[in-house]
Amino acid sequence: MALFTNAVQLVSKVLVAADTEFHAPSLEEFFPPAVLFEGTPFEINRIMLIRFFMTALVVLIFVLGTRNLKLVPTRGQSVIELGLGFVRENIAEEMLGKKDAKRFLPLLTSMFFIILAFNITGIVPGFNIAASSVFGLPLVLALIAYVAFIYAGLKKHPGTFLRNSLFPPGVPVWLYPIVTPIELLSTFIIRPITLSLRLLMNMIVGHLLLVLLFGATHFLFLGADGWLKGLGLGTLAGGLVFTLFEILVAFLQAYVFTVLTAVYIQLALAEDH
Repeated sequence: MALFTNAVQLVSKVLVAADTEFHAPSLEEFFPPAVLFEGTPFEINRIMLIRFFMTALVVLIFVLGTRNLKLVPTRGQSVIELGLGFVRENIAEEMLGKKDAKRFLPLLTSMFFIILAFNITGIVPGFNIAASSVFGLPLVLALIAYVAFIYAGLKKHPGTFLRNSLFPPGVPVWLYPIVTPIELLSTFIIRPITLSLRLLMNMIVGHLLLVLLFGATHFLFLGADGWLKGLGLGTLAGGLVFTLFEILVAFLQAYVFTVLTAVYIQLALAEDH
């Protein structure tokens, strides 16, 4: 964030020197005005509409891609199978093993593709913001992962899961007053918060960087004089590079979030519980 702040200040100084009005990106962009049901608990803004659209698109893609499966797959079926195979082999089975992977594969697959779809909207023209860049959605996804973790542990070890999580075996009894609060905080409170913040902050920073670079390009090309216009080429190139980078980040954040969910479930299923 310090690097981003310094970049904003540097570009702002250049643009002010060129007598050009420049509005640095701010967090207000993540809270657009209401479109429907303003002032009610069901208020819908542009980001909510993007979420609705992308959810419907993901469902439509999988319905159309899997309704007429063939022994010799078509291109569309091959893409769907490649994506599903990636989640199954590189996340579910890798972390949970084949037996437990079957139980949690629907959850992990849904989580991966919905996060990927919501992340990628940050570079889609017309959307221009990640649908996962407001805290509510990452928190809901983290709570789903948290519930899956608790469910897996209670299902596999109903009598010992919570006890061993809070009172780890092998720890001297006199250390429990210190260890138990730490385990409670780290395992049952901090874990969903850090899981959601990891996704949220990457999407926020990515959006702000792109707005900064392309906003600077616009003002340098149209408002600056002389040699300052040449700086617009640099900010434009930076914006294009970061756009490609955001595609990678969108995929990596979906992968990391899903992998961590699988890891938490695996920890709950571990025999030492």
